[in-house]
Amino acid sequence: MDETPSKPPRRRRYRGSNPQAFEDKYKEHQPDRYPEAVSKTIERGQTPAGTHRPIMVAEILSSLRLSPGKTVVDCTLGYGGHAHEILSLIQPGGRLLGVDVDPIELVRTEARLRASAFPSESIIVKRMNFAGVAAFLATEAPDGVDALLADLGVSSMQFDDPTRGFSFKCDGPLDMRMNPKQGLSASELLSTLNPNQLSRILSENSDEPNADEIAAAIVKAHTKKLIVTTLGLVAVVRTKTMQLSDVETDLAIRRVFQSLRIAVNDEFRSLDAFLRQLPSFMKREGRVSILTFHSGEDRRVKSSFKHGYQEGFYRSISEDVTRPSAAEVRSNPRSSSAKLRVAIRA
Repeated sequence: MDETPSKPPRRRRYRGSNPQAFEDKYKEHQPDRYPEAVSKTIERGQTPAGTHRPIMVAEILSSLRLSPGKTVVDCTLGYGGHAHEILSLIQPGGRLLGVDVDPIELVRTEARLRASAFPSESIIVKRMNFAGVAAFLATEAPDGVDALLADLGVSSMQFDDPTRGFSFKCDGPLDMRMNPKQGLSASELLSTLNPNQLSRILSENSDEPNADEIAAAIVKAHTKKLIVTTLGLVAVVRTKTMQLSDVETDLAIRRVFQSLRIAVNDEFRSLDAFLRQLPSFMKREGRVSILTFHSGEDRRVKSSFKHGYQEGFYRSISEDVTRPSAAEVRSNPRSSSAKLRVAIRA
């Protein structure tokens, strides 16, 4: 019997000298094998395909004031960049409780963290929406946690993968679900909305000034089955913003995608539920850091912290937001809209 091992499948061919499509960037998808290629991508101010660059790491770690033995919850584990740094600071004896709703990325992130030589018992991971994190912590940290991080941004590996439907730069299914196995996709949601309902979503979720006109055009096109992919949605928005400048048109497209993503994943209601419960699972002097990326999120966090301070739940809250440094924004433009707010439990 011939025991000769079969040859590995050939890499897919792509046009040009460098791969452009997400699925073709094989070096970026294998950072351990091609560190030089990944470094060059980062030096250009870009995020390697399939990865995520954690934002405001130094500022977040400083705000949490971690030390060995602490119990910390990362409510939006994502790629695990913040979690890795947290784990490094709370050893020996510390525990990281990680939560994320994305079943695709969570498995990969947990594998990366466990491959980093941290004690197995120091990492506890659960797939769930952070709105329900209180039940998880009631079991794993009944006495409360010392520190909590919630990074409310969508991870780059979700944005950049066209199959997830978050991006308006590449064509893909109009999905946008953090958990593709639950709830309605963006396309399915649009099928349930009339122009007034969609206009309200665009206004409330992203302050879109042309909400009425854009909503009417989207619903009309979707009813005629003219919108089946992300770029189909982009084309419809462009037709209703032709009188605007290119910059304003691009902003309108961003706001439409943001609004739909928030609606599809019920992000604001989840955040409101989380913020109401937050003081109940923090230890005395426990420190909270929340990273937001648009005004709707930041308004909610600011209001919740202010109310908690007035009610005596927090002894200190941020007077103003902390923003990424100019150097970080140059290195990683995706950090530009980030705002960090901090609260300390009374």
